[in-house]
Amino acid sequence: MLRSAICDEDMLNLNRIESFFRLRRVAALVATAALAFVLSGSGRPIGALGPGFFDPAKPPPPEGMIRPKPGSWDTVHPPRGYRVVLLTAGDDHPTTTLVTAVKQWAAAEHVRLETIAATVPRLFVDGIVEAIDRRPDLVICAGNALVDALALVTASHLDQHFLVVGAQLPEPTVNVTAAIWRGASSRGGEVPDTSSSFDPDAFTREHAGAAVRAGVASVLSELTGIVIWLDQ
Repeated sequence: MLRSAICDEDMLNLNRIESFFRLRRVAALVATAALAFVLSGSGRPIGALGPGFFDPAKPPPPEGMIRPKPGSWDTVHPPRGYRVVLLTAGDDHPTTTLVTAVKQWAAAEHVRLETIAATVPRLFVDGIVEAIDRRPDLVICAGNALVDALALVTASHLDQHFLVVGAQLPEPTVNVTAAIWRGASSRGGEVPDTSSSFDPDAFTREHAGAAVRAGVASVLSELTGIVIWLDQ
């Protein structure tokens, strides 16, 4: 009887040890999965587009344009761990205004932001490729000088989302969204600029900030490959 009791106690201890290590393995797997989730920036956006951003009964077609009601994007925010690469070219007033707006938005939304500055035209394509190689959730492009290079590269990388602020591609693919307004709608070298498509004075802090937020909200809401026109 004593020997049987000892054996039963040994088996009980072994079961407790196995359970302990099993729980540790499960905890480790859960922690790993949670970390991967955070690092990947995956997850749904916080909030939803408000009334007036677009007509759900008539969603915009590819390359289509919408004119959202001001503020209809304010309730949409990126999820935790959202990663953005800011691609910029130039130090002129329009570009620096856009860059400042992106950085202020990223700081307010606690977005993980990296910046790539393409200093000369021959490096524009390399800068775009470097941004893609970093595998962010979104590449935000500031500077109309980048339009021609973006038109060359983006169609070959449909799994990478781009947001062009203050300019637009002549024929954007589904992964390229643009946020523009009067005086900030350049189409690159293929379409000569006019005073209504490029006016340095049109790049105000208010317009740039609204364009960044509206554009990101559209991408997060899976309304991509379109042009967002912001009324003044």
